[in-house]
Amino acid sequence: MINFAGRTAFVTGGANGIGIGLVRALLAEGCKVAMADIRQDAIDKALATLDNNEVMGVQVDVSSREGMAAAADAVEAKFGPVTLLFNNAGVNLFQTIEDSSYADWDWLMGVNLHGPINGCMTFVPRMIAHGQGGYVVNTASMAGWLAAGSPGIYNTTKFAVRGLSESLRYSLAQHKIGVSCVCPGLVKSYIYASDDIRPANLMDGAKPINTENVERLAGMHQVGMEPDVIAERILQGMRENQTYIFPMPDHKDELAEEFETVLGFYRDYPQDPGYEERVKIEGFRRQGYKAAREAAKTAV
Repeated sequence: MINFAGRTAFVTGGANGIGIGLVRALLAEGCKVAMADIRQDAIDKALATLDNNEVMGVQVDVSSREGMAAAADAVEAKFGPVTLLFNNAGVNLFQTIEDSSYADWDWLMGVNLHGPINGCMTFVPRMIAHGQGGYVVNTASMAGWLAAGSPGIYNTTKFAVRGLSESLRYSLAQHKIGVSCVCPGLVKSYIYASDDIRPANLMDGAKPINTENVERLAGMHQVGMEPDVIAERILQGMRENQTYIFPMPDHKDELAEEFETVLGFYRDYPQDPGYEERVKIEGFRRQGYKAAREAAKTAV
């Protein structure tokens, strides 16, 4: 079981939504916490609500490799090695793929996928080198399991975060580093206002902001799960070393139906040449995958 007290945590998207909930929960567990966010004003506002000397704000664009490396150096200089990494920052465009531009792709992929990649590539080698074990939590979404026409790019990034998380979980078990993928649904956050922080150099082809839609989404997110509730459930999932942390029961039945639908696409085809040899090869692969899953269960 992971022990939080005394560890240093790095939380991206830390100034609101799930991020600020995690910051508060980790501080309560006795962690030193770096609250990373792209908005300095949001960091300052969030820090003003915290009566704790073991927290620091870090202004960083998670899509920047250089920025993440500089942030890691700054945090380590003040709080020591980071052994708890929360790749949580995310943005959204509530539109279909065919209505999107290359700049739309670059923005969302940069934050939602390259952000976790940069977090892992920056901090995981340091975790391994420090030899203190640790934990990586990547925030995906139920949109990483259940897709629709919109939000197309967001779906794509969150499906990818799932794959990143599972692969990393199995490779890091030998280093006593746990990995979980969080899949929340509707959260009380400001992701509906992502356009407010869109970089000026990634505006090509951007659609005009639909203020009515933003207001509608704002109302929906106001009834989302409270950040402090979801954060406590994430920490509990880490204590249990869960591969996936589903903090909300809202989608369980829908996901079960989706799994059933997917399995229904299999067909009983006649055996083709090479079938038996392939089955043997896949048998060895399957054994290896099973062994990796079992090893990951006791990594932390």
